[in-house]
Amino acid sequence: MAVPKRKTSKTRRDKRRTHYKATPVSVVLCPNCKEPKQPHIVCPKCGMYNGKKYLEVEEA
Repeated sequence: MAVPKRKTSKTRRDKRRTHYKATPVSVVLCPNCKEPKQPHIVCPKCGMYNGKKYLEVEEA
């Protein structure tokens, strides 16, 4: 069985783990109400998606 000759340093260990990071959530502006929303999802503020009304949103 292979055994490391020296302890792996924190820098070398962390370099190997650079790919384990969270990706930021992408945000676009709704073309109808100009509120920020996630792409390819119905707008939670106005209920529109791709020019059509899909949700009835109550005005608070």
